Amino acid sequence: MQALLKAIRGSQSAQQWRACGLLILCALAFSLMTVCVKHLGGALPVAEIVLVRSLISIAITLVMLRRVRVSPWGQQRGRLFVRGVLGTTALLCFFEALARLPLATATLLQYTYPTLTALSAWLLLGEPIRRRIGLAVLMGWIGVMLVVQPEWLGGAAAPAIPDLTATAVALGLGGALLTALAYVSVRQLSAREHPLVIVFYFPLVSVPATLPFLWGQAMWPTPEQWLWLVGVGLFTQLGQIWLTEGLAALPAARATSINYVQVVFASLWGVLFFAEPITGAVVLGAICVLGATLISLSARQPQLGSSGKG
Repeated sequence: MQALLKAIRGSQSAQQWRACGLLILCALAFSLMTVCVKHLGGALPVAEIVLVRSLISIAITLVMLRRVRVSPWGQQRGRLFVRGVLGTTALLCFFEALARLPLATATLLQYTYPTLTALSAWLLLGEPIRRRIGLAVLMGWIGVMLVVQPEWLGGAAAPAIPDLTATAVALGLGGALLTALAYVSVRQLSAREHPLVIVFYFPLVSVPATLPFLWGQAMWPTPEQWLWLVGVGLFTQLGQIWLTEGLAALPAARATSINYVQVVFASLWGVLFFAEPITGAVVLGAICVLGATLISLSARQPQLGSSGKG
């Protein structure tokens, strides 16, 4: 462990350290966002949650863009729009999976995205999958399985998946794939676009995309639900900003493997807010996830010019 920590200290520039710290903060923010969504408990339509989150994000981002005097429209509008579509669809799938599945199962399905991100960045951006990052992705995925322990992965004794749950599983996996593609898109866009511009296009697409789903289904939230909705908006906004800045400095595969630490945060919130037990498997899984994060932190990064980013 001391040798690994020494390697971490010796392999990071100040910019890389900042990016790693931002990605850990991103994981914390997204884990708190998940808590807020889970507290809503499916009481509101998923599209309504995404709409409110998007309106909050637009308001905050426009204020921040005005303060730094940057145009919100960017230079690569087509690619920015595609990033918004990918992110919006991924968010809709993930929130719907959260509403239909146990938190543990939804988390496991979502956390297939670091593997998918590494493969997508290799295929689309030419970013190599280094052995150490591949090991981190594998260790992190094993840790996630140990932490969440969804019953449908429990072997022959586990109950069969009903049609509704199978659909929810497909939504979860689809959301993970779209998340991976969105992250690769952010990585590509960050070469020329301001991070706030990339963040802005996400809710800009989400607002009109969610409105048709609310026809005849929209509900006025209670005061308590408004509190959780505001939490979803604020934590997602912080997570998106920190994610975008982190992806600008680190290869996509490495960045997303660091995000495995969100599972540790989620386990902590499960104990504090949902009375979920801590078992030996959870502790072992958390150690695997933290080990994956440390391996990712210790990986040496090539210069941005050789990352294959377009």
